[in-house]
Amino acid sequence: MLSSILGIFSNDIGIDLGTANTLVFVKGKGIVLTEPSIVAKDIKRDKVLAVGQEAKIMMGKTPEYIDVIRPLKDGVIADFEVTQEMLKYFIKKVHKNIPFINWLKPRPRVIVGVPSGITEVEKRAVIDAVKQSGARDVYLIAEPMAAAIGVGLPITEPGGNMIIDIGGGTTEIAVISLSGLVVSHSIRVAGDEMSDAIIQYLKRHHGIVIGEQTAEKIKMRLGSAYPSEKDQEEMEIGGVDIRNSPISTVIKGEEIRKALEDVVDNIVNAVKTALEKTPPELGADIVERGIVLAGGGSMLYGLDIRIREEVNLPVFRAENPLTAVVEGIGKTLEDIDLIKRVSME
Repeated sequence: MLSSILGIFSNDIGIDLGTANTLVFVKGKGIVLTEPSIVAKDIKRDKVLAVGQEAKIMMGKTPEYIDVIRPLKDGVIADFEVTQEMLKYFIKKVHKNIPFINWLKPRPRVIVGVPSGITEVEKRAVIDAVKQSGARDVYLIAEPMAAAIGVGLPITEPGGNMIIDIGGGTTEIAVISLSGLVVSHSIRVAGDEMSDAIIQYLKRHHGIVIGEQTAEKIKMRLGSAYPSEKDQEEMEIGGVDIRNSPISTVIKGEEIRKALEDVVDNIVNAVKTALEKTPPELGADIVERGIVLAGGGSMLYGLDIRIREEVNLPVFRAENPLTAVVEGIGKTLEDIDLIKRVSME
């Protein structure tokens, strides 16, 4: 009863709980938060020091007693308690108490985007973490379904809609028709593996050790999936050598494209696998409509061209690939019937 009353004073929330970033959509307000999925914790005092962007700037720069944690791995919860703390912080940050009942804690309905390949144990971990963070009701929606809704694909119609959502921890490929996932293929290879491939390549070929944030900058500036003028671009980077002495070196775009080749191949092969599983009638629709790319990983330069050449189908990048999932979740907040149709629960 009390939970229902508190729900009256709560705005429903949509969360894209990503390995790299967490985005929050509040009904009636839109996207109100975009923060790294990172927590800094004082392990001596067992106390959270910072969450999100404030924690990210501490990465690689902390004393031994401060641990900077990414509590999600491959799109799912790896550290339950830290994820719960992170969610509590984000929900509190975006949910403003109504002044005359500021002694009450709001209990919002929450929809969370999760990988389509999530296990039942992982589902329960997400639901429990969100409920213990203050939610009244929790619904789960597969990330490719949310992305398809977010980019405006006609998912309720009897026709094939193919979407590839490349996040930080997972690449989600789905063919959707009549509000359901007819084909769903998920691999735990995505943006994080791209960054790691860059780190390993530079360690092997240049003898330089760099951190995650430097690898991310390199990926954004020089990363590509297809030969282009980007191959000739150069970038000076700093790190340490095997003796932990500071050094710098100059790298070229062509090297980074080669470093990313295995990761890109894995994504392309996953797309081919999903297409092989697609029923002929829906396959005919995809030939006509093409494939849509979403997610931060889809922004890798030339990836759309590479997939297009490999599968011989039209490939389009979403207008706002970084926010497609949370925008789709936001649209479901406006339609309770749609929530029930597309929910994984």
